[in-house]
Amino acid sequence: MSEATHPTTDHERLCRLLGDEQLGRLVERIRRRLSRGEPLTGVVTLANATAAERVAVRRLLGRPPRPGASLTVSLPAVDEVVRRSGACPDGLAAAIVALTGPVADTVAANAALESAWEDALAPLAEAVAERPALSPWYERARATGLVRRLAGTPEVAADLVADVVAVLRRLPAPGRPLGAFAAETTGDAHALDDDRPLATLVLGAARELAALPDGQGAQWRRAVWAAVGVLRDDLSTTVLTLGLPGDPGTPTGRALNALREAGQPAVLTLRQLVRDPPVARLAGTPVSACENPVLVAHAADRLGPACAPLVCTSGQPSVAVLHLLRMLAGQDAALRFHCDFDWGGVRIGNVLHERLPVVPWRFDAEHYRRAVRRQSGRPLTGTRIAARWDADLAPAMTRAGVRIEEELLLDDLVHDLATS
Repeated sequence: MSEATHPTTDHERLCRLLGDEQLGRLVERIRRRLSRGEPLTGVVTLANATAAERVAVRRLLGRPPRPGASLTVSLPAVDEVVRRSGACPDGLAAAIVALTGPVADTVAANAALESAWEDALAPLAEAVAERPALSPWYERARATGLVRRLAGTPEVAADLVADVVAVLRRLPAPGRPLGAFAAETTGDAHALDDDRPLATLVLGAARELAALPDGQGAQWRRAVWAAVGVLRDDLSTTVLTLGLPGDPGTPTGRALNALREAGQPAVLTLRQLVRDPPVARLAGTPVSACENPVLVAHAADRLGPACAPLVCTSGQPSVAVLHLLRMLAGQDAALRFHCDFDWGGVRIGNVLHERLPVVPWRFDAEHYRRAVRRQSGRPLTGTRIAARWDADLAPAMTRAGVRIEEELLLDDLVHDLATS
């Protein structure tokens, strides 16, 4: 609508009537109602009205407003004044348009925008329908408006969703490097870099597919990607093992068998674990996890080929360590763990206990008390942390105040590895 649409409008008179600066709030409130498609009935209330606004309303309506902090203005009364004055015989709505310009229909605009968003997200909904395992991730993303926040507009969202769908349809991948996988699925080798919206969305979906806990940080991202066959830094993250039987159907598995038969430790890269899964099925077989490489060396020296399967975390477990243990758990291997009896060891134990179906291996309050009676450990230092698999362990360690490292328990641990 415009002034040209209403030739009977007297623009000069209309400006004198409603163009007063002190009527600005009133005009804006009326315009807002028009934009929402609401009828110009009832009243408009202006909170904390100024004396100048009161004078302007009195001049407009020809009568003083009621006293009080708020100023209440009858819209039918204003409409009558506009019509009777000859400023705009078509009424108040036409007068506001003539005075301030066309009024957008926000209701229709919002409906159109919402429809555009639904169209942009539809391919993602269809892709998730094909893979029900992704439903929890998709529902969280919808509830939080994640795609809308990352994309900003439906047009950007449509392109982003197309890339998400293309990536999801290729997961799990057969051990592809991250950059190559991004280029193959989106045409952009950097599309899955950490700072890109696509990576944020796909990582959440990949975590859901791999059934991994939520987390953050570079190591967590590497673990999530590796769990769906996409490799980041696949050669520098490794895991030290001893006695793992290899799958003769893979080159790495055959190498693993050769080292096992020789009684030698094996270092496996994340690349080998993902691209050439080397370990034979170990359903029901005990697999032990330790913290320190010295136990691996000692077991190799003492037991050689007779050593039961052993995996070393070498401190905090790397992506390769967790990936291997998760593979073994998926084969129903019986996982157990031992670490140093110090707060760092408890933290490692908590990580393993939270992420894997593991049980302690001589790593509880009772075994700690036995070790303290037999060994002269160093003073226990650092910040206390509860052991999530044994509520008595942290109090026992605090009372004794002694740190017992795995190196002091080699004979007991190697004995278990010989008899497992």
